[in-house]
Amino acid sequence: MADKKRRIVEAASEILVEGGTLSVREIARRVGSSTMGVYSNFQGKQGVLDALYIEGFELLSRALDVGEDAGTPMEAVSQASEKYLAIADEHSGHYSLMFGGAGVDFEPSPVAKKVAARAFSKLVTLASQLLPEDASLEARQDAALRVWALLHGLASLRQHGVLDFIETADWKPRVMAALTETVLAIQNRPAQTPDAKGESHKP
Repeated sequence: MADKKRRIVEAASEILVEGGTLSVREIARRVGSSTMGVYSNFQGKQGVLDALYIEGFELLSRALDVGEDAGTPMEAVSQASEKYLAIADEHSGHYSLMFGGAGVDFEPSPVAKKVAARAFSKLVTLASQLLPEDASLEARQDAALRVWALLHGLASLRQHGVLDFIETADWKPRVMAALTETVLAIQNRPAQTPDAKGESHKP
């Protein structure tokens, strides 16, 4: 990403973190540019948000890339999860936009949605290591969703300041312990998915 585009995206992320009003005028002010400079690079606010959304999911996608030397499936998931939580912390403006917590009117473009889908696909691949090789796609997706729900829940609680009201000096060890329990549950008890009647059955 060119330097000017990078500064525009970073300015938008900062505004979201601060809870300010995101506008082309404010973005331009922060980067020392005219509003036309923002429009010429991103065709307006929606283009900036799309770039922020795409970059956020690309960061998450890379966080889910763990090498073959990561160790056991448990260790691989733990390593990727720690990187996921770090991304959510270090790029909270991106993260809040990606998951609808930024308070802005934004609909990702088809291209942006494909980037998000690729990130989930990587999580499915990662979570698949926890299951037998013949596990169904439904079971693999369910395992990925269970891991994602835990990580996203923790990240969201931190972003909204909920954890500020409790003693959380050791929050990361706690969430990793919860992740271990979730992984063991996935490995020892295959996911149950609802059928058309709402009744649970094993995939």
